[in-house]
Amino acid sequence: MTGGTEEQAPMQPPRIYVERTLAIIKPDATHKAEEIEDIILRSGFAILQRRRVHLTPEQASDLYAEHYGKLFFPSLVAYMSSGPIIALVIARHQAITYWRELIGPTNTIKARQTHPDCLRAIYGTDDQRNALHGSDSFGSSQREIRFFFPDSIVEPVATGQAAKDYLSKAVNPTLLKGLTELCKQKPTDPVVWLADWLLKNNPNKPKVGDNMIVEEPQ
Repeated sequence: MTGGTEEQAPMQPPRIYVERTLAIIKPDATHKAEEIEDIILRSGFAILQRRRVHLTPEQASDLYAEHYGKLFFPSLVAYMSSGPIIALVIARHQAITYWRELIGPTNTIKARQTHPDCLRAIYGTDDQRNALHGSDSFGSSQREIRFFFPDSIVEPVATGQAAKDYLSKAVNPTLLKGLTELCKQKPTDPVVWLADWLLKNNPNKPKVGDNMIVEEPQ
């Protein structure tokens, strides 16, 4: 009886999915941005992308569209478009959950009573001016990251019905407008014309004022 060794397939290197989420430093807390970002880094997050922008009321309405019709919606839109904000893509294991825990309850006053060490308790002003925002789910983080960083690829990439829903809601309406305008204009090079039109009419592209800067991490 002869012995032998079976060849084993080489082990694949481990793959670790590092979750990403969107953090926003709101208008009332941008003067503390450096301090807040330092806390983010010391809490185990990596800052992948950073952008300082001033939203128009229309863009603020789109960002918080799920709250449309609620009594606080007009004041929320006015607040979020009242000054520059800083949008950050941050990453770590279970980033969405950990960031929500770090910033604490939505209402600053309640946060000071129940979670006095959370960021909203420290940097927030009142129930609405709560200094910071964090995506509340994976779907929200995907949408909000793309809102501020349209070229960003959020993994895992949506497939199946999730991809169809995203295309139906976020892509098809704008594309249809562009194709309609393309038919009216009849340009010599339709592909280049449509590409330029989509760049100019991207509904998720925040307005960057003359005195604003767009910053990327070094």
